[in-house]
Amino acid sequence: MTAPRTDTPTRKFLGRLSLPERNFVADALRTETVGGVILLLAAVAALLWANIPALRGSYESIGHFHLGPASLGLNLSVEHWAADGLLAVFFFVAGIELKRELVAGDLKDAKAAILPVIAALCGMAVPAVVYVLTNLGSGGSLGGWAVPIATDIAFALAVLAVIGTSLPSALRAFLLTLAVVDDLFAILVIAVFFTGHLNFAALGGAAAGLVVFWLLLRKGVRGWYVYVPLGLVIWALMYNSGVHATIAGVAMGLMLRCAPHENEKASPGERIEHLVRPLSAGLAVPLFALFSAGVSLSGGALANVFTRPETLGVVLGLIVGKTVGIFGGTWLTARFTRASLSEDLAWADLFAVATLAGIGFTVSLLIGELAFTGDAALTDEVKASVLTGSLIAAILATVLLKMRNARYRKLCESEERDEDLDGIPDVYEQDDPAYHLRMAEMHERKAAEHRRLAEAKTAEGSGGLAEVPGGAGEEDGGPA
Repeated sequence: MTAPRTDTPTRKFLGRLSLPERNFVADALRTETVGGVILLLAAVAALLWANIPALRGSYESIGHFHLGPASLGLNLSVEHWAADGLLAVFFFVAGIELKRELVAGDLKDAKAAILPVIAALCGMAVPAVVYVLTNLGSGGSLGGWAVPIATDIAFALAVLAVIGTSLPSALRAFLLTLAVVDDLFAILVIAVFFTGHLNFAALGGAAAGLVVFWLLLRKGVRGWYVYVPLGLVIWALMYNSGVHATIAGVAMGLMLRCAPHENEKASPGERIEHLVRPLSAGLAVPLFALFSAGVSLSGGALANVFTRPETLGVVLGLIVGKTVGIFGGTWLTARFTRASLSEDLAWADLFAVATLAGIGFTVSLLIGELAFTGDAALTDEVKASVLTGSLIAAILATVLLKMRNARYRKLCESEERDEDLDGIPDVYEQDDPAYHLRMAEMHERKAAEHRRLAEAKTAEGSGGLAEVPGGAGEEDGGPA
C-alpha cells in the first residue's frame, strides 16, 4: 500500500519582510524618496529653463560649456560631465545595492530571488520587443531598443510621495529589488552595446586600478583620502578606454564587503552607502536630470512623440511593455513555481506596481543619448518620449494605487503598530512569549484602572440616590 500523496506546500510571494530587511528597505527608500522629489523638481526646472524663450540660450550655453584637462582627455561639456561623471556616483550606489541584495537581501535565497529576477528580466525584454515591433513595420531605427528597458526607482518613489499612497513595505521592497536587478542589466547593456572603439592601454590601467582597489579593501585599509583619488583615476581611465565611465562606479561598488562580521553593527558597504546615497540621490542624479531633461515641448515636438516610430516605440515600451512584462513574468513564474500571493495583497496590487515601474527616467535618458549620438534632433525627441511615457505611466499608476489606498493604509497601520512601545512593531513579536506577557501586564493595569473608575462612578451614583428620600420633592423636606 502506497502512502497518500501530499501536495508540495506553496511559497508565499510578497509576504511580510523580516525586521532587519524591513528597516533597511525603509531607510533606503526614505533617502530615495527625498532624492526623487528633488529629481522631479530638477526635471521641471530643466523643462522650464529650456522652453522659456528668455532663458533657452543660457541653458544651451551652460550645458555645452567645456571644462577639464584636455591633456587627460577630460575636456568635457557640463552636460557630458553630468552624464559620465555624476552618474558614476549613482551607479556606485547601485553596485553596493546589488552586492548587498546578493549577500544579505532578497537575491541571496535563489527560491525567493527567482520571482523578482524574472519579473525584472521580463520587464526589460518586453519593452525592447515592443519597441522593435513598433519600428520594424514603420522603417524606424532599431538603435533605441534599450531606451525603455529601465525603471527609475527614485522617480517612482517621488510619485508615491506626491500622491500620498501608503504602499505596504512588501510592495516597496519588490519595487526596490526590481530596480536593483534592472540597474544591473542596464549597466550590462550599456557596457556591451554602447561601447565604441576600445583603448586597451587605458582599459588595462582601469583594470589594474580596480585590482588595487580590491586589494586595499581586503587588507582593511581605511580612509577616504586613499579611495577617492584612486576612484577618480579608475574613472578617468575607464572613460578614456571607450567603455562607458559609469561602469567604473558599479565595479567599485560590487567590490565592497556588504556582509557584516560578528563584531560589526554594519558592513563597510552599508556604511559607505549610507554616506554616499544622499550625495547620489540629492545631487548627482538631479544635476544629471537638470542638463538632460531640458528638451523642447512645442506642439510639433509632442506630436512627433506619437507619430514617429522611434519615439512611439519608447512610449509604448514604457507604458505597455513594462506593465505586461513585469506582471506577466511574475504571474507565470508564480504559477509554475507554486508560489502563492500573500493573503494581504491581490494581483491588482502587483499590476499597479508594474504600471509604476513604467517610469523610466535617469537610465532611459542616458541610453537615449548613447543610442542616437550624432542626431541631436532625434535625441531630443527620444528624451521627450521618455518624459511623456513616464508621465502617462505615473498617472495610470496613481489611479490604480489610489483605488486600493484605503486597504494599503490599514496594512501600513498594522505593520507600524507598537502597543508595548518597545520600538519593534507588534506583528514581529507574535512568537515571543515576553511580548505577550508585557501585553498581559498592560491590559491588567488598564483593567484595574477601569475597575477603579467603575467603582468610583458607582459610589457617586449611589450617593446621589441616597439624598432623594430625604426630601427632593417638597420645599419643606417632606416626602415627594
